[in-house]
Amino acid sequence: MRKETLIKKQKVMHLATVDLCGTPHLVPVWYKKIGAKFYIGTNTKTVKAKNVSKNNKVCFCIDVGVWHPIDGMMASGKARLIKEKSTVKKIAGQILLRYFKSLKEKSAKQLLDQTDCVIEITPLKTTTWHY
Repeated sequence: MRKETLIKKQKVMHLATVDLCGTPHLVPVWYKKIGAKFYIGTNTKTVKAKNVSKNNKVCFCIDVGVWHPIDGMMASGKARLIKEKSTVKKIAGQILLRYFKSLKEKSAKQLLDQTDCVIEITPLKTTTWHY
């Protein structure tokens, strides 16, 4: 499977951030790729957002398959928090529309209301695989 197809098809990214002590924190997240960057809506109270605000090094994995075929990609890069309200709501809305038919759905509204920042990831090194 081509990398771009995998990114569009798969709905979950496994995001690793690092705290100030060097301890990794790994979580599944919803995401959207826009241009060359990846975006994740979240809240500034989450561990991942706190980690990114103090250490911008991240790694993520998007994969599919348990047995042939197995496709995936891993990337390491730099992240930053976007906190400007109108930008956050615009990007978070785009992310949520990958998972909901409409932002008017109750769960989509709740998630959008809780989102006060977006993690922007710039991948610096990417590895892909297909077995």
